Amino acid sequence: MSDTAFSWKKIIIPAFGPSMLFGIGNGAILPVIALSAISLNASPAMSGVIVSLIGLGSLVSNIPAALITSRYGERLSLIGASVLCVIALILCLAAPHAAVLALGVLLMGMATSVFYLARQSYLIDAVPMQLRARAFSTLGGTQRIGMFIGPFAAAAFMHFIGLAGAYWVAIIALTAAGVLSFAIPELEIRPTAGAGPAAKPRMASIAGEHRKVFLTLGLGVLLVGAIRASRQIAIPLWSDAIGLNPATTAIVFGLTSAIDMLVFYPAGKIMDQYGRLWVALPCTIILGLAFLAIPLTHSLPAFVLICTLMGFGNGIGSGIVMTLGADASPAVGRTEFLGIWRLIADVGTSAGPFFLSGMTALFSLGAGIAATGGFGFVAAAIFWRSLPHARPARKD
Repeated sequence: MSDTAFSWKKIIIPAFGPSMLFGIGNGAILPVIALSAISLNASPAMSGVIVSLIGLGSLVSNIPAALITSRYGERLSLIGASVLCVIALILCLAAPHAAVLALGVLLMGMATSVFYLARQSYLIDAVPMQLRARAFSTLGGTQRIGMFIGPFAAAAFMHFIGLAGAYWVAIIALTAAGVLSFAIPELEIRPTAGAGPAAKPRMASIAGEHRKVFLTLGLGVLLVGAIRASRQIAIPLWSDAIGLNPATTAIVFGLTSAIDMLVFYPAGKIMDQYGRLWVALPCTIILGLAFLAIPLTHSLPAFVLICTLMGFGNGIGSGIVMTLGADASPAVGRTEFLGIWRLIADVGTSAGPFFLSGMTALFSLGAGIAATGGFGFVAAAIFWRSLPHARPARKD
């Protein structure tokens, strides 16, 4: 698609609306899954395992999600993911036993993988290269906004109908996401000039052909996923360690999320105008520095300052993983490539908290948080070596 023929107005609702609604649904239920498990007589440890199933479902479904999207297209995949999410939420809502709740949560994670991969694939085709980073940073930003709104909407519903209110918020939001996805026009496939229809490549051949990218930039996004996931554990654990109460912790976390949301569009604009390195490097270095600094804070003002810095570092990296994946993806076998790319990123997201927990068990919480910060500096070094340093050429 040419830059001159492109209009944000034509895609802003169909492209970003479902993502915000999906974020609202996830944000509504994530805080209450453990509470639902406990209400079904699950132990605290088992409740934690059930919560983790949403991430596990996404992790194991990345490759199948790529195959589904490649076969049925982005629009049908988005609709199917929304339908599966609603079914999963109904299972959670009506669960008579913790095992049924676990199944619903697992299905939710699987549908999430399909949804986000199809959304990424859709934007690659819908948005010209010159605006790609802005599109993906906005996609990441709308997801963050939805995740921010979701808990408040759930709280309002729960005030009147109890724990079930959170699930009804998610059901309404995800039903709306499915309806909006249904209204999205199917994009025409633009064949490569002088070439006929290309056969779909096998996943193994894509992995082998692009192994250098997966072992360099892929390792970088794995580390980004690890440090991002770890911050959601590091903040509340250190808050408790310095004696802050849960209400104060929640406020600090909310402030961090707010800063995170405010900077997504400028980050995308910088990537488009100056290059991906100009965001990838500050994002990873700032996150690394924030993790190193957290164990040095022993008062509320210092802790808030570092958490705010962490939110800024994470926020300017909004869309960076999706943008780098889109840039590296081939025209033929794109969805298969993106499935492997998301798998690598999700491995980092899953492994980061385990690394932090292991280092804490072996040494101390402060040492574990500081060691996790090292991921940011290693990722920065990988991006410095692997990403172009020159400013991209502009088409005026």
